[in-house]
Amino acid sequence: MIKGKHLVAGQWIGSDSLFESSPATGPSHKFSVGTPELINKAAEEAEEAFFSYGYSKPNERASFLNKIAEEIEKRGKEITEIGSQETGLPSQRLEGERARTVGQLILFAKHIQNSDYLDFRHDIALPDRNPPRPEIKLIQRPIGPIAVFGASNFPLAFSVAGGDTASALAAGCTVVVKGHSAHPGTSEIVAQAIDDSIKKCNIHPGTISVIQGGNRDVGQSLVQHPLIKAVGFTGSLTGGKALFDLCASREEPIPFFGELGSVNPMFILPKAISNRTKEIASGWVGSLTLGVGQFCTNPGIAIVLDDENAEDFIKEVTTLISEIDPQIMLTEGISKAYRSGCDRMSSLNATKCLENNNENNRKAFPQLFVTKGENWLSQKELSEEVFGPSGLVVKAADFDEMELIAKKMVGQLTCTIHLDGEDQHKAKKLIPILERKAGRIIANGFPTGVEVCDSMVHGGPYPASTNFGATSVGTMSIRRFLRPVCYQNMPNSLLNHDLISN
Repeated sequence: MIKGKHLVAGQWIGSDSLFESSPATGPSHKFSVGTPELINKAAEEAEEAFFSYGYSKPNERASFLNKIAEEIEKRGKEITEIGSQETGLPSQRLEGERARTVGQLILFAKHIQNSDYLDFRHDIALPDRNPPRPEIKLIQRPIGPIAVFGASNFPLAFSVAGGDTASALAAGCTVVVKGHSAHPGTSEIVAQAIDDSIKKCNIHPGTISVIQGGNRDVGQSLVQHPLIKAVGFTGSLTGGKALFDLCASREEPIPFFGELGSVNPMFILPKAISNRTKEIASGWVGSLTLGVGQFCTNPGIAIVLDDENAEDFIKEVTTLISEIDPQIMLTEGISKAYRSGCDRMSSLNATKCLENNNENNRKAFPQLFVTKGENWLSQKELSEEVFGPSGLVVKAADFDEMELIAKKMVGQLTCTIHLDGEDQHKAKKLIPILERKAGRIIANGFPTGVEVCDSMVHGGPYPASTNFGATSVGTMSIRRFLRPVCYQNMPNSLLNHDLISN
């Protein structure tokens, strides 16, 4: 049952102003618009809750995370139904994303049972040394209330109970979530699951609040609130950069962990494209058009050497793309931006391979463009992301130009190399370049599909993310919301239980 209200410290609160959802299919619903006053109340409650939740035992937080996962699963059918209506995503995709969301919560519950994440260090006292050394202990501690922004393209895995929230809660931080207006109903149902989990686990109600959007003041107020100590964000470069600047301009600047976008280039080496033209083309088209291309890891650019193999590859990709029907995009705004991006590519030195015309609605046709390496190097706009199922083939004159293209790439979430045995020497030249460009480097695969595990890195140099040392996926993402604290000559009776147990 949709309430159309905000969850603030265990209370469902409405507001005088309402906005109406814009679902792809099905009925629309009215939701209360968020306000700076609600943000203030949520932040104050989060600060109060931190002094209990931030000092709770890992097994208590683990039980809470597992309970949230359980309550989300109980609402699985309802979440899939309204999520599909709001976003246009198929049921199978939403069910898979729900499994990922639940899996993340369970993974972090397990992760914090092992104290390795605390990075505990202990230097014993040396009273007889000259000069004497005091006893020193170090441990990672949660930093306080965290702001989390729901993402438009992942209504579950990067939203209310997604990876940012899961890792912050696992760390011992409290959370204020700004729901995304693209899927407010989905956000609310997940918030209901969290509300029930708080009650059943006897957690302070201020530990998580969920406030709907509908007004830009909500996001601005959230990142500028003095009690908020860090921000987790997944979204556009423009929106993320604006929020990042607000965080930096605060009287007390705070870290902004923004995942902002990437073209995720693929470098297809000569023997690979010669031996596996159809295989690589098919894999690329599948990855490029998956979810209507609305993944941050969508491989938007393929760099090949300009020869007959490249022409065969382009023909194969063109044929495969032409067979794909238009699909509904997440929002009208995203659809409009996609059409604008394709128009921009057409106005540059990029040849359009298909005559598909994107109509003025939420359905998008896949597109393919081709340009020469010299054009790509001279026109910065050709390197910019087109969010959606659009691909660009860049034909490099030779391997030296391919290397130069790699060097000119800005920060990426992923870079991919397709190679066969005889390409090894060329790949070895590319890897040191790509290591400085991306958080994840893939061989003979495709970047869509981000495994949630200990070793995953979902981040990279700017503009892929605002903090190249962080990841928003995998257990290492907990580090974003912890900081080291050193205790010198501190009696055990005054120490947190984590320090005593270590």
